[in-house]
Amino acid sequence: MTSKKQLLALMVLLLCTLFSCKEERVPVVFQPRNDHEAYQKALQDANLLETALGKEWLNSASSSLLEPDPIDLPYEEAFFVDNTSAKAISYSFSAKKGEKIQISIAEIAADTMKRFVDLFRVDSEEFVHIASADSTGHLLSFEPRRDASYILRFQSELLRGGTFKITFENEPTLAFPVAGKNHGSIISYWGDPRDGGNRSHDGIDIYAPLGTPVIAPTDGTVKSIDDKGIGGKAIWLEDAKRPHNLYFAHLDNWSVKRGEKVKTGDTIGFVGNTGNAFYSSPHLHFGIYTRNSMKAFNPLKSLGFELKTVNDDLGWLGSEMRLTTNAVIYKDSRTHAQLSKLERNQIARIIALNDKACKVELPDGQVGYISKRELTINLRPIQKLVATTEVDLYQRPDHNATIGSIPLADGIQVLGKNDDFLRVKTTSGQSGWIKKGS
Repeated sequence: MTSKKQLLALMVLLLCTLFSCKEERVPVVFQPRNDHEAYQKALQDANLLETALGKEWLNSASSSLLEPDPIDLPYEEAFFVDNTSAKAISYSFSAKKGEKIQISIAEIAADTMKRFVDLFRVDSEEFVHIASADSTGHLLSFEPRRDASYILRFQSELLRGGTFKITFENEPTLAFPVAGKNHGSIISYWGDPRDGGNRSHDGIDIYAPLGTPVIAPTDGTVKSIDDKGIGGKAIWLEDAKRPHNLYFAHLDNWSVKRGEKVKTGDTIGFVGNTGNAFYSSPHLHFGIYTRNSMKAFNPLKSLGFELKTVNDDLGWLGSEMRLTTNAVIYKDSRTHAQLSKLERNQIARIIALNDKACKVELPDGQVGYISKRELTINLRPIQKLVATTEVDLYQRPDHNATIGSIPLADGIQVLGKNDDFLRVKTTSGQSGWIKKGS
C-alpha cells in the first residue's frame, strides 16, 4: 500500500515538473532596446507618464514619426528645445545604396541632459528602428544596403532644454578614383544611353589628363589585369570591405600585379584612352558590380549640393520675432507647401533655422517656415497707447488665458499682433496680450 502511495506521489511530482504546477504565469521582464525605451520605462515606473507633461512626451515621440520635416541631404539646421515642453523633433530623408550617412548633433547652449537620437527606416508605412546614438547623442552614422527612406528623431528628457545644431551629411563610401579630381570631372554618368539607346552606361567616365594617377577607392585585392576588348587596359579590384568588384578601364598603364593587396589611396594605374576610347579624350571608366551577380550599380552620389552651414543668427533661437512684411508660412523648407498667409507685424517664436529660413511657432500653435528676410528680432514699439480704463491682460492670444489687468493710465507699447490680439509691454513692466480696441 505504501509503495502505491509513493508511486502516486512520484507521478504527481513528475507531472508538476513537466507541466508546471504554478497557478500564475510570470511575464517576461521588459528589456528596453534603446535609451529612449529605457527612459520611457523609467517614467512609467515613476508614474510620470500619467502627468500632462509625460503624456505629451510619449505622444510626441509617436506623432513625430508621422509628421517629420522632409529634407534633402546634405542639410544643417539649428533648433531650440523648450524645457517647459516635451516635443520630439524629426526629419525624413532618402538615402541611396553606396552612400555613407553621418548625422551629428552639436550643443550650442543647453542644460545637462540625456538626448535620445533614434534612426528609423520606413518600410511600407512601418517604422523599423535601425540605430540609436548614445544618450549623450553626438554622432550616428550608417551605410544603406539599399535605397530607402529614413526618419531621424530627436527628443530630450523632461524639463531640460537648450539650443543645438544638427548636421546631415552624405558621403560616398568610396574615395574618388582619380587623383586630384572630384565630381566636377565626371563627363558621363551611370545610366547614360549608349549605342543609340540600345544599352546604358554601366559606370561613370572621369576626365583627366593622360597619365593622371588612378587610385584605389578602398582597400582591396587586384583580381585581374588585362588588355582586351572595349575596356582596353583594365583592372578588376575586389573590395575588401564590401561584396563588390570595382572596374577601371581605358588605362594608359597599370602599376599593380594580379593578387596584389592595395590600400585606399594607393596608385593602381594611370588615366588613358585605350580600348574603344582610342579616339576620345583621356578618361577613366569606373564601374562597380555586386560580387555574386555582377550587377552594375552606382555607389557615388551624383553631383549634389554643398552643405549650407548655419552659423549666423543662432541668438534668434527661442526668441520672439516679428514679420516686417506680409508673408507666407510654409509647411517645410523643401516642398514649400503653403500653410497660410500672414500679415505684417505678426508675432512668431523661432524654434529652428537653416541657411535661408526660420521654423516658427505662431501663438496659436501653428508651425512652419518663413524666410529670414521677412523677420526682425528688433521689437521696437509699432504703436504707443495709454489705458483709458482697466484692460484685461492675457498670457497668450486666447480669451480664456487671462493673467491680470493693466491699470488705468498705464502706458502700453504695442510690439506686434496675432489675429485680434496685440502683443504688449507696459511701462509698469507687465507683458502679455490684449484684445484689439481694449
